[in-house]
Amino acid sequence: QVQLVESGGGLVQAGDSLRLSCAASGRALSTYAMGWFRQAPGKARNLVAGISYFGDSTYYADSVKGRFAISRDNPKNTVYLQMNSLKPEDTAVYYCAATTHPYYDDPSNYYDWGQGTQVTVSS
Repeated sequence: QVQLVESGGGLVQAGDSLRLSCAASGRALSTYAMGWFRQAPGKARNLVAGISYFGDSTYYADSVKGRFAISRDNPKNTVYLQMNSLKPEDTAVYYCAATTHPYYDDPSNYYDWGQGTQVTVSS
């Protein structure tokens, strides 16, 4: 099991940028594919971005393509989500998640979760 702690959320205006970080501990990050999910009030938790074990491939939900970028630094045991051109509809709690499954674009494969960080985008 890996422990995950997100940081970097906050209140921003539409059009601004934020970078979320997810610090992992307990096991080497390179043994996990990683993902960022988000959950808005009253809605399901959805996968917005995923990255393979060594960062050579990524997945993005259509709603964030071209605006968000996921990356990882395995020696630092950290995964990032760079969010640009933020919109009010990006408002949600963002969760970092891990899986040892190679199909990191399948939300059902994730099983270790962080506690989440709130992102609020005002119009």
